[in-house]
Amino acid sequence: MININFIGHLIFNFVLCYGLDHYSRQIHDCMSQLKNQIMSLHHTFHIPVMGTGFTLDTPLKVAPYGMNSVVSIVDDVLIENLRKAYCEKFEIPYKSITDKIEDFRAKRITSYLNLLNELAEKKFNQIVDSTLETSKDIRTYFSMLPDSSELKKQFSELTTQNWSWAEIKHWAAQHLTRGSIDVNIMTKLDKVNYNQAGEKLPNEYNDAHAALRGFAQSDLESSLVLSAGMNPRLYSYMENFDDFFPNEQGVIKKKIVIKVSDYRSALIQGKFLAKKGLWVSEYRIESGLNCGGHAFATEGYLMGPILEEFKNHKQELIEEIHSILRPALAERGRVEPTSLLPLKITAQGGVGTQEEHQFLIDYYGIDSVGWGSPFLLVPEATTVDKATLEKLAQATENDLYLSHVSPLGVPFNNLKGNSKDEEKLNKIDSGRPGSPCPKEFLALNNEFSDRAICTASRQYQRSKIKELDQEGLSPGAYTLRYQDIVEKTCLCMGLGAATEQIHHMESQGPPKGVSVCPGPNMAYFSKIMSLKDITDHIYGRKDMLSQKMRPHMFLKELRLYMDYLQNKIEETQGELNKKQEKYFQSFFENLKQGIVYYQGLFTEVKTRFNDSKKQMFQELQSQLQHLEEFESRIKIPSSLSQVNK
Repeated sequence: MININFIGHLIFNFVLCYGLDHYSRQIHDCMSQLKNQIMSLHHTFHIPVMGTGFTLDTPLKVAPYGMNSVVSIVDDVLIENLRKAYCEKFEIPYKSITDKIEDFRAKRITSYLNLLNELAEKKFNQIVDSTLETSKDIRTYFSMLPDSSELKKQFSELTTQNWSWAEIKHWAAQHLTRGSIDVNIMTKLDKVNYNQAGEKLPNEYNDAHAALRGFAQSDLESSLVLSAGMNPRLYSYMENFDDFFPNEQGVIKKKIVIKVSDYRSALIQGKFLAKKGLWVSEYRIESGLNCGGHAFATEGYLMGPILEEFKNHKQELIEEIHSILRPALAERGRVEPTSLLPLKITAQGGVGTQEEHQFLIDYYGIDSVGWGSPFLLVPEATTVDKATLEKLAQATENDLYLSHVSPLGVPFNNLKGNSKDEEKLNKIDSGRPGSPCPKEFLALNNEFSDRAICTASRQYQRSKIKELDQEGLSPGAYTLRYQDIVEKTCLCMGLGAATEQIHHMESQGPPKGVSVCPGPNMAYFSKIMSLKDITDHIYGRKDMLSQKMRPHMFLKELRLYMDYLQNKIEETQGELNKKQEKYFQSFFENLKQGIVYYQGLFTEVKTRFNDSKKQMFQELQSQLQHLEEFESRIKIPSSLSQVNK
């Protein structure tokens, strides 16, 4: 078989290096065809990280079937307990890595990732080595691929011809690939740690640094997904590990992926790392509000225009960063790639239909589309306890909201009535707000001590309430401030509680409350699904939506930003200061430009969304009017408005 990937990479580099302007359109079309062929070989979606526990063992379930997924490597306590559970399940010798061992956090993470790698590889090999009598798994592997997959077509042809099963197995061994076991680090979760004597440890023992080291020292050949913004010290630490640098063939064993909210952020972070000889292999664009977990809202920048900018400037991004990368590698005595290294652009946040999925790939050239929240309803893929699973299946738009429960101080997507919030309310009612803080991963507040504590902890909330009692506030003002303090919940325990329940890790006593972080898209999925169900939905073979009136992902995000803006306006009291004026003016202008962009986009796209275009245009016009009403409520000086324009 011709190696399409290799040929495509060659042509791509040739065009970039020599600039064949006269043939640019023909070459672009050729590259698009090649890319579609390459992508059609395997899956075109990935499963993003969800909480600390919900996708912690997802690769073991989906990687053997060629699907990529991401695990969180924040909670080394949960990771160590899950390693023990799987060692017992598969009768593998287990030796505990206690907190008395030097560098225990990194070692726990390395050991768990190596175990995941070993078990996923074993399951994958079993699929490839299946006999005719035990061929169910290999048939399942191909049945879940998109119908456009060349591999799927070839397998179908082989099984209808007179090939022996031994020949089919040999072919499968050459062509099937296992899904990638990628890991996620929230860069801000880089808490300082202390030794047994209470002495501060060096920076490399900080939480995120140790997690990075745990991944770097593992057997995995996969990607590190960095989220929640730039951490220069952590980024610089990656220089210490050879696996993040390209080898003589231009292959990077451990690739760097950065979640970004806009093109400018990608350029800044890509340049920063390139100066250290580190190449970002993928920029993962995530919706600011139409996603699960923590929501990092932009100043009104919408996903469509952001994707358009990446589409138009991808080549420029590659060339500019490569011009920094090469001399940096030479300066460090490292191998310089002979050709431009490949770059992927992926996207996630609110995708819910096959039409949206394919549109992102075809129109914006996206390399993979992230499907997150719907997978929480797939027990074959994620780890969710029964009670939470039922609540998620029943959730409506009103049950999913942007909360302030996170100790990080960042808006957090939440589910009303989750058992962790109920547990928190019971503690408040009993007069003992706050939680014990055994893990301390979110202990980042130095307000009351040199050693940081968590704002959801009993220690912090007790101190804060005591301080509040001395301010002499009116009953109404006191209640509002009190609610702000006790609203924070222990996500360290809550996001891992479902994994503890399902794998029977819990100590004696009542089950711990479960926090869950679905995105708004969850409201439109109400069926508990199999892995085959969800892949059939993604590729248009089955419709698993519970509501036919689901808005397009772009319009849903626009609604979320309008709600977010309205809340910001309502929070504003008195006359605006200069900073607020600038913020709101920027927000208004960005949303206006986004709406105009979508009006042009849906006019330009002739063959898609035909059934809903009329409603789409009506909503865009309606939201534009609402935006003008908001703008009239916030009096921005005309001079500032002209400057921003």
